[in-house]
Amino acid sequence: MGQAGGARAVGWVLKQAYAKQTLPTHRVVNRLGILTGKHHFSSLTEMQERLEAEGIFIENDKVVNFEKHFWHPEDLVL
Repeated sequence: MGQAGGARAVGWVLKQAYAKQTLPTHRVVNRLGILTGKHHFSSLTEMQERLEAEGIFIENDKVVNFEKHFWHPEDLVL
């Protein structure tokens, strides 16, 4: 987000969204493509399993070819 405390705010929203199943929270990884939020899922492999079901390859808890899948909010076309 580029703001102080932004990561905490995103984490709080994701935790609430996961509990309610309202957002695809498994798609949110850190800025390097690492599955840092996996401990919030029902199992340590659930996040990776969901990503792989969408055709995303994971190696050592990191998205392979992350730059290919990375989406930046500034790229949003309204």
